[in-house]
Amino acid sequence: MTVPKEMPEKWARTGAPPSWSQKKPSWGTEEERRARANDREYNEKFQYASNCIKTSKYNILTFLPVNLFEQFQEVANTYFLFLLILQLIPQISSLSWFTTIVPLVLVLTITAVKDATDDYFRHKSDNQVNNRDSQVLINGVLQREQWMNVCVGDIIKLENNQFVAADLLLLSSSEPHGLCYIETAELDGETNMKVRQAIPITSELGDISKLAKFDGEVICEPPNNKLDKFSGTLYWKENKFPLSNQNMLLRGCVLRNTEWCFGLVIFAGPDTKLMQNSGRTKFKRTSIDRLMNTLVLWIFGFLVCMGVILAIGNAIWEHEVGTRFQVYLPWDEAVDSAFFSGFLSFWSYIIILNTVVPISLYVSVEVIRLGHSYFINWDKKMFCMKKRTPAEARTTTLNEELGQVEYIFSDKTGTLTQNIMVFNKCSINGHSYGDVFDVLGHKAELGERPAPVDFSFNPLADKTFLFWDPSLLEAVKMGDPHTHEFFRLLSLCHTVMSEEKDEGELYYKAQSPDEGALVTAARNFGFVFRSRTPKTITVHELGTAITYQLLAILDFNNIRKRMSVIVRNPEGKIRLYCKGADTILLDRLRPCSQELLSSTTDHLNEYAGDGLRTLLLAYKDLDEEYYEGWARRRLQASLAHDSREDRLASVYEEVESDLMLLGATAIEDKLQQGVPETIALLTLANIKIWVLTGDKQETAVNIGYSCKMLTDDMTEVFIVTGHTVLEVREELRKAREKMVDSSHTVGNGFTYQGKLSSSKLTSVLEAVAGEYALVINGHSLAHALEADMELEFLETACACKAVICCRVTPLQKAQVVELVKKYKKAVTLAIGDGANDVSMIKTAHIGVGISGQEGIQAVLASDYSFSQFKFLQRLLLVHGRWSYLRMCKFLCYFFYKNFAFTMVHFWFGFFCGFSAQTVYDQYFITLYNIVYTSLPVLAMGVFDQDVPEQRSMEYPKLYEPGQLNLLFNKREFFICIAQGIYTSVLMFFIPYGVFAEATRDDGTQLADYQSFAVTVATSLVIVVSVQIGLDTGYWTAINHFFIWGSLAVYFAILFAMHSDGLFDMFPNQFRFVGNAQNTLAQPTVWLTIVLTTAVCIMPVVAFRFLRLSLKPDLSDTVRYTQLVRKKQKAQHRCMRRVGRTGSRRSGYAFSHQEGFGELIMSGKNMRLSSLALSSFSTRSSSSWIESLRRKKSDGANSPSGGAEKPFKG
Repeated sequence: MTVPKEMPEKWARTGAPPSWSQKKPSWGTEEERRARANDREYNEKFQYASNCIKTSKYNILTFLPVNLFEQFQEVANTYFLFLLILQLIPQISSLSWFTTIVPLVLVLTITAVKDATDDYFRHKSDNQVNNRDSQVLINGVLQREQWMNVCVGDIIKLENNQFVAADLLLLSSSEPHGLCYIETAELDGETNMKVRQAIPITSELGDISKLAKFDGEVICEPPNNKLDKFSGTLYWKENKFPLSNQNMLLRGCVLRNTEWCFGLVIFAGPDTKLMQNSGRTKFKRTSIDRLMNTLVLWIFGFLVCMGVILAIGNAIWEHEVGTRFQVYLPWDEAVDSAFFSGFLSFWSYIIILNTVVPISLYVSVEVIRLGHSYFINWDKKMFCMKKRTPAEARTTTLNEELGQVEYIFSDKTGTLTQNIMVFNKCSINGHSYGDVFDVLGHKAELGERPAPVDFSFNPLADKTFLFWDPSLLEAVKMGDPHTHEFFRLLSLCHTVMSEEKDEGELYYKAQSPDEGALVTAARNFGFVFRSRTPKTITVHELGTAITYQLLAILDFNNIRKRMSVIVRNPEGKIRLYCKGADTILLDRLRPCSQELLSSTTDHLNEYAGDGLRTLLLAYKDLDEEYYEGWARRRLQASLAHDSREDRLASVYEEVESDLMLLGATAIEDKLQQGVPETIALLTLANIKIWVLTGDKQETAVNIGYSCKMLTDDMTEVFIVTGHTVLEVREELRKAREKMVDSSHTVGNGFTYQGKLSSSKLTSVLEAVAGEYALVINGHSLAHALEADMELEFLETACACKAVICCRVTPLQKAQVVELVKKYKKAVTLAIGDGANDVSMIKTAHIGVGISGQEGIQAVLASDYSFSQFKFLQRLLLVHGRWSYLRMCKFLCYFFYKNFAFTMVHFWFGFFCGFSAQTVYDQYFITLYNIVYTSLPVLAMGVFDQDVPEQRSMEYPKLYEPGQLNLLFNKREFFICIAQGIYTSVLMFFIPYGVFAEATRDDGTQLADYQSFAVTVATSLVIVVSVQIGLDTGYWTAINHFFIWGSLAVYFAILFAMHSDGLFDMFPNQFRFVGNAQNTLAQPTVWLTIVLTTAVCIMPVVAFRFLRLSLKPDLSDTVRYTQLVRKKQKAQHRCMRRVGRTGSRRSGYAFSHQEGFGELIMSGKNMRLSSLALSSFSTRSSSSWIESLRRKKSDGANSPSGGAEKPFKG
């Protein structure tokens, strides 16, 4: 083998891997990382990244060009820039350039200021981090260096409570055996301390003179974002030593409880795992955004069509009429034919009519979304007092989609439950402990239990720990060997760190709440974990300190689902202790007493049925010879450069077999407050909730019943547990057949016969009678998600009211969400609290993170975050519904007012020779969207509401219009533009007809261009102001101020522009002095304005009145009931004033209907008012909603695409 020149000759014998010896990686296309200690010249050959980080995007020189380039990536901005260029061409422009440049520059400036502010804070943060001080060993001397000057291969000294500057290989520390303690909150959000250890060969390099002579070389994996994995090898002193994640200190960690340590820089700056994980989340867009993009394209097509029509009209007019008036109306020099005149007219009309899609639309949408986000952040009812945590909208682009959610995918542990674990029960050698029985032998309920077990015999006991079964403590005190071995396992088999602040006051820092609960239980029953070193664990067993030699830790991961330790006791006996999931450990047990296995399995099922989290415990004795051979195989696997993880897993699998069953533990994870009520309420809002959990089936099902997802009233709960593709397919088929068979007669009596096609079956399943639930295991789900079966699974699951997926991996969670997104045209929301939920949260349309016990990774990946699941109902039913309602009303009104404004030019074209003359004054065109009509519609978009928040929560059926997308769709859009076109027709032709014959007070002709323009503009502003008054459902002082203030501003500017003062200053720009005053002084003009307003508005009022009377929406009904209640309260107060006083008798017996007591006791009265309201509202409203839902289910929601006509009931 050829030895690379850079590698010392003495290393040739150790045998570096051929692939590594033949490559010289370079930064950017790196396949491996080489770093030699104390040799900057060698390391510089590879051009590794420096330790300077840069999260900012701009500098002073690049800001303007780069920011403008980014902004003009937006199609809308490019479109308006194109219009501006057209307006600079005098032959086609009939408008001044400032009518477009003012709003465009305003938008670009606002966006640029926001981007500059954001980037300023990024620069500030970068400078603060890059200029932190560190101690670097250079030429044998520790020198102060800024972080940005640290290089790969440098040796750094860290002191207690300092941040780690780069990804370091730990060389030595002040603690024995090269240990050090770190906090990784900035990496994974976990605040508990973790331990890291230097390899033995370098742990003695505590002296600076020794470190200066250290010339070891590390060859390892290239930079990546895997926080929990590291694979590398240290070559030093003619030997090689395996390196793992346990030897690494990552940038972003903080050194704790360690006086000092030294580390070798492996990855710096952007190559560190912290920076590798800071990639941008996939940008999410709402369905309204996507619809708006489509509609804008349609509008642009409509604009082109209008331009073509008017251009053709211009060409014909110029050919037939214009040629006769060349003396008075000569063509421009460049125009040589009627056809070319029409061509130029086309572009002129494109400029004039472009206001059908004004640039202010996009700005207004962002302002409204920002306002909605602040409402979420400021909501005190979503503030958790216990954790001092507010709700947070981490994005501003998805608010209205919160009002359209149909599927919620939820984690269980920490999301539905509290993730605060309590040791509740256990099974030891076939005997169950934890239940308390009364004198009659019946199991005592919580309120009937006696005092908890007294642990006063143990001075090291945790006083907060409670256990109710005294027989377990008696077994410990009696010296039962199985019980002692059980708690010995719990005190040894873990990765908990112990801290003793005062004598006898122990504080455990566990990586998971489960581990902390188990070690605390062992502590209280007399097996107290006191301390650990890399090679030993000290336990006080019933007062006697015993130190075990720690030979190996076989750590837990999501694939193994178990953890083992191998220890040697003081007598020299070697034993492996293992704890893990029962599904994993049952296959690895030695054939033992069938009675013990059967009773333990029964206990496990019983615990899971009570909703408890279970673990199985086992052990195995190892002889010295076998252990030494296994240790050698483990060392070889750990030194492997390829497939190291797989090889280690194989070695672990070998020793974790033929185990002796010891018992089982059961830990309680209580439901969060308000979870059942929230799920019941969201179910009434027709939101389907799927729980995706890693827990075993029995635990998940029991939690499902506890939180009212599953109920005893359900027709059937299907359990899918097949281990093969055929078994899973058969179970799913039987479930579908049962759902169809149990409702042969659906709707009006139609009976389904024969074999149904996929699309027809989906239609039938969507309308099945009865309520069903589906529970599926992880191994079955793996088959169900395969390409040839995913549709069958989806059809079955979507027909069920509730779905629970158990034993699922993080990847499977994301796959389930992706499956629903792919085939169902429905908005999905994923909610979770742990790192295993991140993929699911990022996959869903909306991701919600719970800031709980498992760190903040879920929160960092989420779009919205809060601390308790119950806040989800308020996020969706109040904030989400309001955001959707407001955005829809905003868009409808915006398109209406702009079509009403712009189409007047179109009608005027037929009366001005298609000359592209504008109706309005150019200043009015400029100010219409940014001054006269911008604030009222913003106020409506930010503050409007149809019903108060209490009613939104009380009547969850109000949420359904958002799911069905009723408030803004293509149909509503066409209605809006039809109303706008109708308004524009009246706005033009009524004044035109009046002015044709009208005269002024002095008898002169009223009709002139400027007077007509003022009349039409005034009519327009008044009509759209009255219209927004009709559209506003919730009046605030701000609405009043903006609407009437905008009218006042319009008249103030109008009179100012026709005043003497402006004419004196700008005689060429403001030539029509006194026109507005003279025009608006004529009674005829005001009668015209009033007539135009009445004719435009009255049909709208009449239509809404008839709809309210004949076909009210659910929100109309709620508002009506609210008014009735207010009147009844007022009447009741009047009656109390005049009625007889002094009576103390209760009116209870006369104010309640029969049967409510039984209803309350049955637990079925969840949000009854919603159901009561449904029956109260008119039949037409209910059937209308349901028919739309059926249409959507039959067509768009069909996973099979709905190619055939669906069956109708």
